[in-house]
Amino acid sequence: MSEIVIKLENLTKRFGNFTAVDNIDLEVCRGETIGLVGPNGAGKTTTIKMIAKILRPNSGRILIRTNHSELLDLQNVSSTISQMGFLIDIPNFYNMTAFQLLKYFAKIQKYPKDQTEARINELLIRFKLTEWKHEKVKNFSKGMTQKLGIIQAIIHDPDIIILDEPQTGLDPLARIEIRKYIRDLQSQGKTIFVASHMLYEISEVCDKIALINYGKIIGFDTVENLAKSLKINVLNCILLKPLNTSDIDSLLNRLSKTLSPYLDQNLETRISKIPVRYKPEKQELKFYFDGKSESRGEILKILIKDFESDFTVIAFTQPKTSQLEMVYSQMVKNNEPEGKRKLNGDVFKN
Repeated sequence: MSEIVIKLENLTKRFGNFTAVDNIDLEVCRGETIGLVGPNGAGKTTTIKMIAKILRPNSGRILIRTNHSELLDLQNVSSTISQMGFLIDIPNFYNMTAFQLLKYFAKIQKYPKDQTEARINELLIRFKLTEWKHEKVKNFSKGMTQKLGIIQAIIHDPDIIILDEPQTGLDPLARIEIRKYIRDLQSQGKTIFVASHMLYEISEVCDKIALINYGKIIGFDTVENLAKSLKINVLNCILLKPLNTSDIDSLLNRLSKTLSPYLDQNLETRISKIPVRYKPEKQELKFYFDGKSESRGEILKILIKDFESDFTVIAFTQPKTSQLEMVYSQMVKNNEPEGKRKLNGDVFKN
């Protein structure tokens, strides 16, 4: 059994009459990358701040495995935990140079003094900030400041890394670089906890996803297992050319009948009324199927062989992000409090 390094037990945080985090239970094992996913205001940052000891819970506790290899209540552990690194919200630094700032963080985290400058140089090179080493932080762009925030979180080479919205303010290329670096940290056996509402970023790097809404964990597992629990399995088929509008209904009916043995015939109408849909804006057919690998193969064979005269398939995938969007949307709808059935509109920013 994997070693648990962070354990949340009945964790609750209230601000007056508002409950931001509501009785959360969660376990993070050594070497895992866990994604905490939810809309703005769901309780992600509040949870992270309690783990960082910036906020104190009203009830429940956080257990952390220290260097002594035992789970201890975080409130009984010294305020500086050298094995943990944090990026909380959008960082706001004193107006020092990047080098001065990182040297300061390395010092307070007790990183070896004789290795500090080499470590700073290594990370500045990795995050393409070398030429800004001696520039004041006030001259940094939002994306550069975010990169500096990530560097300060890992400057002391911690075993446990907790990142709150690490992709905020980054351009698409920088996001790709951050994903690559998170994978590098995974290969080193680091334990990583990432809070975000960017589903694509989360699905690309995380082993498990914790779905949070109104302060509650409403699901915790791999994307695939969460989809299975709701019986949501989707295949996306991109077409070379758009379908003729007049042919769409009859074609969808033919597809549904021909592929019937492999499609999800018990699909909830809240998800879709029929197991085959067409999105004209993307030239995409969407199939809700039974989730079997064999069915994927058979569906592709039939599409290419029996529908050759109707369309040409140029891509055929089962994307994690689409699964996660549907799983999250459905779980949110199933778990929203009475009177709050409208889904937050900024859940799925990419």
